[in-house]
Amino acid sequence: MLDFSPVRNKELTWMEFAEEIGKEDLARLTNEMVDLQLELISDCVDAGVVFVPDDPNAHDTYAENEEDVDLAWNLGHVIVHAIASSEESAFLAAEMARGVEPHGRSRYEVPWQEVSTIEQCRHYIEQSRRMILATLDVWPDEPHLDNTYEQRPGLTMNPVVRFLHGLSHAESHIDQIREIVRQAQVARSQMK
Repeated sequence: MLDFSPVRNKELTWMEFAEEIGKEDLARLTNEMVDLQLELISDCVDAGVVFVPDDPNAHDTYAENEEDVDLAWNLGHVIVHAIASSEESAFLAAEMARGVEPHGRSRYEVPWQEVSTIEQCRHYIEQSRRMILATLDVWPDEPHLDNTYEQRPGLTMNPVVRFLHGLSHAESHIDQIREIVRQAQVARSQMK
């Protein structure tokens, strides 16, 4: 797994961090992330998908509904959110690599309320892998790595950085997935 701490700790800029990373690396990193997500949920059952964990830090400033701002996310919610961010970054990166001027978002997130089985979680994760890897196939042989934009002051993105941002976001939810799975397993064992 790629260690994102140098950019998170502001030791490197994203552009510096991405300098030596190529398209093949992005495919390998995607597979590593998906494999880890699947491994973390390998022992889960359907009840664990909808289990609401204790999360005193739950706070979603981007929640569409006011009542969801402090909602603790269940496993299904975290999974569909993390993969939607990875997919969005991959699709935007592919457009940038082709020379398309950055134009905004490209996001779809499966409604988490519709995810209630572990098989759905596995399906969406594998589907996401397929789509993300497919975006790399549309990169031209000579990608437009100089196609950049400033997402916010101090954060310049080119296609590689845009793609990595999705992986970084997914990685930021790994400990959350671990904790939800742990709490769900404890709750399940106490019910026996």
